[in-house]
Amino acid sequence: MSGESLCVVIDVPKWSFVKRKDDGSVDFISPLPSPFNYGHVPDTLAEDGDAFDAVVLGARLSPRSRVTVPVQGRMGFIDAGESDPKWICAQQPLRATERRQVERFFRRYAVAKRLINRVRRKQGPTRYLGWL
Repeated sequence: MSGESLCVVIDVPKWSFVKRKDDGSVDFISPLPSPFNYGHVPDTLAEDGDAFDAVVLGARLSPRSRVTVPVQGRMGFIDAGESDPKWICAQQPLRATERRQVERFFRRYAVAKRLINRVRRKQGPTRYLGWL
């Protein structure tokens, strides 16, 4: 899908600590801010029952804003045993440093989600799989 564009609704603006669900309710509050705009692709359905997730690189965007942005890649992610891939979007192709930033973020995110899932008593592995 690289080269195509997606409409993304921003749930977590860049540098925000609050992760929201697709419906806007608070999912959790992170001890670290998100280095990217994080959102979902409306009218899609991932294996976990939520809309597909998307990261939008670039300037901070307002919460609940809608942006149409080119897809630059996709990350594999397993959340509580279910496939939960993440679309990586940006206006320009990613530089090597940006690719490494995204990789580091999702490695750390997997650790945080494992802890959250343990507290929520969700079963199954949670891990970062890398670029798809």
